[in-house]
Amino acid sequence: MTIRKIIHIDMDAFYASVEQRDAPDLRGRPVAVGSAQARGVVAAASYEARAFGVRSAMASVTALRRCPTLVFVPPRFDIYRAVSQQIRAIFADYTDLIEPLSLDEAYLDVTDDRRGIGSATAIASEIRARIRADTGLTASAGVSYNKFIAKLASDQNKPDGLCVIRPAQGPAFVAALPVKRFHGVGPVTAARMERLGILTGADLKARDLDELTRHFGSSAGYFHRAAHGDDDRPVRPDRPLKSVGAERTFDTDLSEPADLVAALDTVIDAAWTRIARAGARGRTVTLKAKFADFRSIARSRTLPQPIADRAGLADTGRGLLQALLPVQLGIRLLGLTLSGLDDGRAPTTQPPLDFGD
Repeated sequence: MTIRKIIHIDMDAFYASVEQRDAPDLRGRPVAVGSAQARGVVAAASYEARAFGVRSAMASVTALRRCPTLVFVPPRFDIYRAVSQQIRAIFADYTDLIEPLSLDEAYLDVTDDRRGIGSATAIASEIRARIRADTGLTASAGVSYNKFIAKLASDQNKPDGLCVIRPAQGPAFVAALPVKRFHGVGPVTAARMERLGILTGADLKARDLDELTRHFGSSAGYFHRAAHGDDDRPVRPDRPLKSVGAERTFDTDLSEPADLVAALDTVIDAAWTRIARAGARGRTVTLKAKFADFRSIARSRTLPQPIADRAGLADTGRGLLQALLPVQLGIRLLGLTLSGLDDGRAPTTQPPLDFGD
């Protein structure tokens, strides 16, 4: 069997780095892309801001408490899309098998070395050098034999780093990592795993599939394969994005309106961060609610114009929630999704939602 050669390219603090590139006075300063208003949220943070604990999806007021010198700049998605297209053009010189996850990251299958460069590692190094030369930005890359490990590897030596995990190294690499770093393991799932004594990939690998199924349901198969370093998913070029959003499962069932509105705000923040990263524009907002008895309902609203900002998403989402209130049973999960996407977005795909989070 041919061993696949997969590269995951992830731009370093993409939005913030573009702003620092285009405004020299921002270089070396803590920068947040987003709004500093009371209900604002950080869409992206520079590495200088991250040193203070500022992260994407964080409330702006929290970010400013952590870093009083934080500089907020409004997002310029047209510029980010244009730079993303530049980067995509570089990828296309090396392979046709390109699967974008958002404007700033993508998988490449370079098993077929069309330029005769000699190795996936050399290809990744050349791509990173060209990105720097053509855009003035840095990218990190993970090189491995499947998508799951390549994505983990790209985060290993950030920023401006390269990490190569060969097939013989894969199982040990995965075993040593905290499970909270696994794609698909969000905060709630990570906490649930911790309560079960599952802290690392090795801990997860030690549990059989039946046990994982009892605790994690349909996600168990993914966790079991991941713990063994297995991932046979192909790189799918230009798979159309149909929707993008986020959902959260709560530690306790919520029934008070004020609690549900507050909980929805955290979902709005997570959803808008993903929408912004994907450069998506859509007109239909769908609210999903799962009740204490595991019954789920969904309510949607289609707007005459695409959602332009977090405020528009928030207003529509809160309106859909208000129409459900009051509730007789507690709600254990809320989700918010944007669909009806227009064709002006950059081709991309939606990363899976955090399993159970």
